[in-house]
Amino acid sequence: MDKKKKIVFIINYFYPDLASTGQLMTELCLDLQEDFDITVIAAQPGYAGERVKVTKIFDEEFWENIKVIRIKLPEVNKISKFSRIRYIFSYFILANIALLKEKKQDIIYTISQPPVLGGLIGSIGKFLKRSKHVYNIQDFNPEQAAAVAYTDKQFIFNISKYVDKLNCRYADHIVVVGQDMVETLKKRFNNKKVPNYSVINNWTNENEIVPLDKSNDYIASFLKMHGLENNFIIMYSGNIGLYYDLENIIQVAKNFKENPEIVFLFIGDGAIKKQMQEYVKENNLLNVLFLPYQPKDFIKYSLNAADIHLVVNQKGIKGVSVPSKIYGVMAAGKPILGVLERESEAQLLIEKSNCGLVVEPKDYKGITEAIKTFYQLYSEERKELGLNGRTYLVEHLKRETSINKYRELLKQL
Repeated sequence: MDKKKKIVFIINYFYPDLASTGQLMTELCLDLQEDFDITVIAAQPGYAGERVKVTKIFDEEFWENIKVIRIKLPEVNKISKFSRIRYIFSYFILANIALLKEKKQDIIYTISQPPVLGGLIGSIGKFLKRSKHVYNIQDFNPEQAAAVAYTDKQFIFNISKYVDKLNCRYADHIVVVGQDMVETLKKRFNNKKVPNYSVINNWTNENEIVPLDKSNDYIASFLKMHGLENNFIIMYSGNIGLYYDLENIIQVAKNFKENPEIVFLFIGDGAIKKQMQEYVKENNLLNVLFLPYQPKDFIKYSLNAADIHLVVNQKGIKGVSVPSKIYGVMAAGKPILGVLERESEAQLLIEKSNCGLVVEPKDYKGITEAIKTFYQLYSEERKELGLNGRTYLVEHLKRETSINKYRELLKQL
């Protein structure tokens, strides 16, 4: 019997973290554990306020057949740039040490988190350990940070892009998660000597998240608990972070202040949540509600509590990132209001599947009109739109398809 290839996944977020990439990578590792000898190097949970006590700098445990090395890191305040930088560099240094302590591995698998440094860990590991390196780019940085003007120091963007181009060039294979991201990769190299790459979509578990009616006991209880039984709910579920323009989109809620039936529900946490909450308080908006991340096994119910879902990206994010929440919304069979650039991966998914409406980022009047259009539809018309997305997902974007692509890629390497 052939010995299993050893793969070290250096992925920052891992179960029980609620970050979307953490959930995706957890499912990927679980599904591949029979094919490969897997070690995961990850930070201790804390993305959404999870608390798992790690007493040692490197804490080892086994989860099923997967060896997990947890790194003890300083707590991060997402509002503070200094706190973020301290966290990122602590992770970078300790993840490299953890990797170097591991015995020989065949493949090092990294993702683009932390920005640029995630790939750099793989580059350093490949050089020192003589392993193959697979670089999974979930978000192109610094392009993403530049799109929202995270800093006005251009030399930081230039240095970061130079380093990440080296990561891409030195990797044995790159995985991007959207077809539009291929153009960004090619652009980095001026369409010359583009590194080997594959496009593998992110996913959701379409067998776990299924369309459910609001009369479902769990959903009805959730709605009752939060006083939402008779409301038309516009939901955003996920990271309330820097790259979605939510601090401005929230202002649309003022246009529906006089209609008590329409409610905006934001589920999650992130760097701009506090700013949004302050805006809601200052403007006395009673039609906006914030809730924390829901437990993973309850997401299949919370997603189905909405009448429509917001899937949004900041202007300039096209080809840089794909909002993975779209797969969960499509699986739940809910219509989508996309605030997305034309020809972006998510916009094309909505268009191809006919599961919602799309307006351009920063078109706040267009967002208002789209909400009115959804609200005026018959419930059966909204239901049909949502189920269009579910049908498309099952036919073209199944979880098994994406994971099998990873399996074959890793075996070939």
